Amino acid sequence: MKRPPPSLLARKTSKDRLIGLYRYMRKDYMLYLMILPGIAYILIFKYWPMYGISIAFRDFSIFKGYADAPWVGLRNFVTLFGKAGFIRALKNNIIISVLKLIMGFPFPIILSLMINELSNMKYKKLIQTSVILPNFVSWVVINGLLYAILSPSSGAIQGLLAAFGYDGKFPNLMTDKSNFRMVIVLSHIWKGAGMGTIVYLAAIAGIDREQYEAAAIDGAGRLSQMWHITLASLRSTIVILLIFRVGEMMYAGFDQIFAISNPLVISVADIIDTYVYTIGLEQRNFMLATAAGLFQSFIGLMLVLITNAIANRIEPDSSLMNFAKRK
Repeated sequence: MKRPPPSLLARKTSKDRLIGLYRYMRKDYMLYLMILPGIAYILIFKYWPMYGISIAFRDFSIFKGYADAPWVGLRNFVTLFGKAGFIRALKNNIIISVLKLIMGFPFPIILSLMINELSNMKYKKLIQTSVILPNFVSWVVINGLLYAILSPSSGAIQGLLAAFGYDGKFPNLMTDKSNFRMVIVLSHIWKGAGMGTIVYLAAIAGIDREQYEAAAIDGAGRLSQMWHITLASLRSTIVILLIFRVGEMMYAGFDQIFAISNPLVISVADIIDTYVYTIGLEQRNFMLATAAGLFQSFIGLMLVLITNAIANRIEPDSSLMNFAKRK
């Protein structure tokens, strides 16, 4: 019997695959209809706007549109890096992000370990609720709270110092350039630490209790169990969250800075996001704003890839790819 040519077999195989895919989708067609709005949302609001990235490489004008805007290569990026305002924003962005990473990343871990050690369940739930609540408070409200607490004339701290007989004036941290970055970092930690503890407490809840029982039988104390069992079991979770956090270092928190900063401290608080807002929406310089945003996204992607590669070398099971394979 004559064997059909390979091209015909390939066509039959492709046709069979399409038929199989059609039958598979027809069986659960209601589920696919349910996800259509989500797919449409992603395509329209996530992928379609990506065409606007080309503005960074064009001499764009809203009166010309995309089609008539000539390509200028990297000219907009050269202009951007020649702006003193962008260099200042980049410097502030790096300083604030590094401070948030160094001071803010370990805080939810420490807080989770402390909450986990509480034996009274009612008190434990109360503490968990208390640390999570600030996450649901907007930065506009937090700005009002900061002024109410830190105001040198009528703030809570000034009143407390006066009650203890202190006659001097408490410095206005909201307008003090040398201290404002610390206000940014500490308020960020206060607001976001609670949500971070949810992830770590969920990971701690999955640790086998028999490990603690065996360690207790061997004479290990609570600190020893915390170090060798709890923290060791959290290692993969910590590395994954660290990779994500490093990838967000170029985003120092637009909503926070925009809400609590003021003209007196803008020189130490202006970050890339607020700079993009200023030149894009206020000055209508869409080319430089798009170039700055693209640079920000590119550096963020590079940071994720580099951090993931380092994590893969140090702890292969904790890298993003291996974590996804395990799931």
